[in-house]
Amino acid sequence: MSALIRHFRNMALNNAWANRRLLGACDRLEPGEFSAPRTGFFPSIRETLTHNLMVDLFYLDALEEGGIGSALFGDFRAPRDCADLAFEQERADARLIAYCERLTPADLARAVPTDRGAKGRTRERIEHLLAHLFQHQIHHRGQAHGMLSSTSVAPPQLDEFFLDYDRAPDAPPRID
Repeated sequence: MSALIRHFRNMALNNAWANRRLLGACDRLEPGEFSAPRTGFFPSIRETLTHNLMVDLFYLDALEEGGIGSALFGDFRAPRDCADLAFEQERADARLIAYCERLTPADLARAVPTDRGAKGRTRERIEHLLAHLFQHQIHHRGQAHGMLSSTSVAPPQLDEFFLDYDRAPDAPPRID
């Protein structure tokens, strides 16, 4: 297996683990804290993590060549609460893990159409879409993590996946 495919598979596992940890912390928030106004790119923890889910679904559709494209944003129904969001995020994370498990070296350089709405379709290499998807998740998960600092629940550690030194006991096995 190529090093890049192994890396993407590990990133998909790490992504699911970090989302589960973060949403698990959010599920313990006091009533109202999940949707309360906060300082950030999006105005609440709920909206930040809902954005992450919606963008995951958009890029998964592009990677799988599902054909929904930017129509997903108009059809998207925001999860009603943290438990619903966690359920939907877990489903998206499972799709991403399965996608990365099927990757072959030839897939990495293959370009897939990515619907950019009024700007048309752009063909993007799968390796670049995956790199962007993981970066996007990390970026906004970090914002939600920071927002948790001003709530009744302490933000969980999210960086204990890759190194043996500080590997979290609940982290899934890496693909070595």
